[in-house]
Amino acid sequence: MSGLTHVLVICAVIALVIVRQFKAQQISADRRWWVIPAVLVFLAVREPDVLDAHHQVVSAVLLGAEVLVGLAIGLGWARTTHVWTEPDGAVWGKGSKATALVWGVGIGLRLGLFGVGALLGVRQGSAALMLALAATLLVRSAMLAQRAGLFRPAYGVADAAYKPMRKDRV
Repeated sequence: MSGLTHVLVICAVIALVIVRQFKAQQISADRRWWVIPAVLVFLAVREPDVLDAHHQVVSAVLLGAEVLVGLAIGLGWARTTHVWTEPDGAVWGKGSKATALVWGVGIGLRLGLFGVGALLGVRQGSAALMLALAATLLVRSAMLAQRAGLFRPAYGVADAAYKPMRKDRV
């Protein structure tokens, strides 16, 4: 795909995600919450324009800043999402006005990073945007799953049906 096509697809995905976050959605125990971010990372690192060949250090710093902004947006998005449990045990989540503010600030920061890169003459492709979006989705999904109680440790937790075994005496 061309760079313009990547940008249009990414913008469409972001628009869809932003619109959908303001509708109540069930948070399921689906263990594949990391798949979409993993696919985005895979697609991003396959791109030849991850770093600008002529400005590698500045390009790497901008990429790191972009990923940090993505992590911060994911964290803010998850923290500002209302999470509740229905009487039947289903966990639901819905974005708030603060969530929209997080997205607005995040998009502004990303545009600022893009502007800084353009002023410094660094060629920036869609790979950085895909990596940042992957970081955003990964952190948001992991935090919502954690807030919904979907991560249960495999050790040290006794359920109601557990009966301790009698100790054998020697």
